[in-house]
Amino acid sequence: MEKVKKAKKPEKADFGANGIIVSGKKKTAIAKASIKEGNGRITINKMPYQHLSFLRKLMIEEPIMLAKDVLGDFKFDIAVNASGGGNESQIEASRLAIAKALVQFTRSDSLRKAFLDYDRNMLIADTRRKEQRKPSSGKARKKRQKSYR
Repeated sequence: MEKVKKAKKPEKADFGANGIIVSGKKKTAIAKASIKEGNGRITINKMPYQHLSFLRKLMIEEPIMLAKDVLGDFKFDIAVNASGGGNESQIEASRLAIAKALVQFTRSDSLRKAFLDYDRNMLIADTRRKEQRKPSSGKARKKRQKSYR
């Protein structure tokens, strides 16, 4: 009997060898950013971030512009995969993941301090979640009206 060889799965990206993978969360959205040395390409869900709407593009550019100011040049390729939640939550999770990836990859305390001074939510996730619904009521805080007649 001959053994059948299984076909190898193609590798997705070579970020693991010399890059870092960092995640960011906002509500139920999770974004995973892979960073490595390169020439400044940033993609979100395999699409260049320049194709986003104006305000979303500005949110993604915030950590990039701060990194350019502090480090001088921006020679990193970042690929972000966002899933879950809504569009805005995915963008905020992507922004968090990009900022955390830049700080981890460069190991720069001045960059970390610049991010924290500009906006604390660039490095620290927002832990607020939707409040759980209580039994015998429609919403989390809904109560039955009381009449004092």
